[in-house]
Amino acid sequence: MTEKQIEQKLCSKAKALGGMAIKLNSLSMTGLPDRLVLLPNGKAVFIELKSPGKTMRPVQIKRKRQLEGLGFKVYCFDDERQIRRILMEGDFE
Repeated sequence: MTEKQIEQKLCSKAKALGGMAIKLNSLSMTGLPDRLVLLPNGKAVFIELKSPGKTMRPVQIKRKRQLEGLGFKVYCFDDERQIRRILMEGDFE
């Protein structure tokens, strides 16, 4: 499965749950996660998407730590099964 396919499944699942998966493109800040997922009841999580077995680059790890320092959950998905664990089972806290 490719990164693009995992991303498509994430977007579909967020929509099916009544939410959205916003693509993050910043010209002023590198390393932001690929998607900001917003779900009903004020649930929000940042998701970096990778092809199976790939890992985050150092700048992405830095941004992950910064966002976590602000109290946000940040995940890196390289497998579609992770979508269910996080979105469906509500692993936001």
